[in-house]
Amino acid sequence: MVCQLLEMNPKIITDGYTALRERAAWLDLSGRAKIRVTGEDRARLLHAMTSNQVETLQPGEGCYAFFLSAQGRILADVNVLCFEDSFLLDTEPETRTKVYEHLDRYIIVDDVTLEDETDRVATISIEGPKAAAALAALGLPEPAGWATLAGDRIVAKLDTTGRGGFFLMIPIEEKEAVTAQLIAAGFPQATAADARTVRIECGRPRYGEEITERYLVQETGQLQAVHFSKGCYLGQEIVERVRSRAQIHRVLRKLEIDTETPPAAGTRLKSGDAEAAEIASAAFSPASGKTVALAYVRTPFSEPGTSLTLEGVSARVV
Repeated sequence: MVCQLLEMNPKIITDGYTALRERAAWLDLSGRAKIRVTGEDRARLLHAMTSNQVETLQPGEGCYAFFLSAQGRILADVNVLCFEDSFLLDTEPETRTKVYEHLDRYIIVDDVTLEDETDRVATISIEGPKAAAALAALGLPEPAGWATLAGDRIVAKLDTTGRGGFFLMIPIEEKEAVTAQLIAAGFPQATAADARTVRIECGRPRYGEEITERYLVQETGQLQAVHFSKGCYLGQEIVERVRSRAQIHRVLRKLEIDTETPPAAGTRLKSGDAEAAEIASAAFSPASGKTVALAYVRTPFSEPGTSLTLEGVSARVV
């Protein structure tokens, strides 16, 4: 009945939405791909295949990176976690097969082995400003760096909404017991819709929705995924050419739109008579009482505070 009410009225404020913003809630992200990379050449291969600095990572460290095509298009994004004898790649469910096959294609004489652990490792994400308290309720330590091992569990300082938090990667058979502990400690489960709304409010893009093969690295604004002095990697020539010439015509920005009805992806906004932006995602924000969106905005109109219009409705870049 509650689900039916939410479908009829998406403006109902759920406990999961409130908890993500004010306390902490958990998400079942077990569909996220987990690919283990082992072998003597693992660091060299990943360094040559991703946009960030991998070769110098030490156990417990990590980075966010892109896999690019030779044309500089974004094939996938990935969290790279470094452990004593392996790397663990965390990526979106939609890019599980793509990442595995992309890497496997380039293993020729390298001492590298790939193992897809997705189906036997659950990912529970604990997100929100009080996520550390939820972690403590499970008796688990906060990682000093990107990730730490706690027995057969991995605790990683990762989140999907922009509110901060942790990924807990555990044997699949432990998932039910761990989520029951979180509920008993007063931390509710947030839905995918709750998380999507909060991440758009926070301006956090997701691969597969706002970031796709259509876009170049600099257009996404996610430059934390790139190390500009690491040397050669697949797609590096295009990234460097765009950087040196400062040639981007659009950039991902957060918008506020004065309507309660989120526009569909692909909807265009104007500045006067000029085409100014294209919506990538949008959601009604209960916190602000209006729509928030992530959109690719033409660079002349991308400064914060710039006013736009959507079929007569006011919008602004924030």
